[in-house]
Amino acid sequence: MTEQAAGQQPQQQFQLQRIYLKDLSYEAPKTPLLFKENWKPDVNLEMNNASSEVEPGIYEVVLKATVTVKNGENVAFIAEVAQAGLFLLQGVEGIQKEAILKGVCANILFPYVRETVSDVVARGTFPQFLLQPINFEAAFAENLRKQQEKAQPEEQPTH
Repeated sequence: MTEQAAGQQPQQQFQLQRIYLKDLSYEAPKTPLLFKENWKPDVNLEMNNASSEVEPGIYEVVLKATVTVKNGENVAFIAEVAQAGLFLLQGVEGIQKEAILKGVCANILFPYVRETVSDVVARGTFPQFLLQPINFEAAFAENLRKQQEKAQPEEQPTH
């Protein structure tokens, strides 16, 4: 390897190191009585992600999904999945770094979250449940655009 010349930008690197299940919780509080009811599910999905630098250039990204399904007034099941990954990320700073951690990494982790939720719900013998795809990169860009709009002072009408 050659040494970096003075003033030269560090080389950008991004690499998946490992994907792992960090936390899993499942409850079906009204079973088996719930199995006798007509199935008309009402689904609530909460999704968030967080990242932290665990050592220089290595980031843990955790994508957490909480799925709460009610049938009428009764909670049918609650599934919480925290899927994590370790990512090498070097030579990237600021908004670009945030976009990779919140967008790209979340997109990589989402299929694992989706599979785990589907599997645990199937083990509870409920009908098949698949989370709809989410484009985290587009969601990050949209949130960033909204934040920038709020940060700009509204123009005063001229008379």
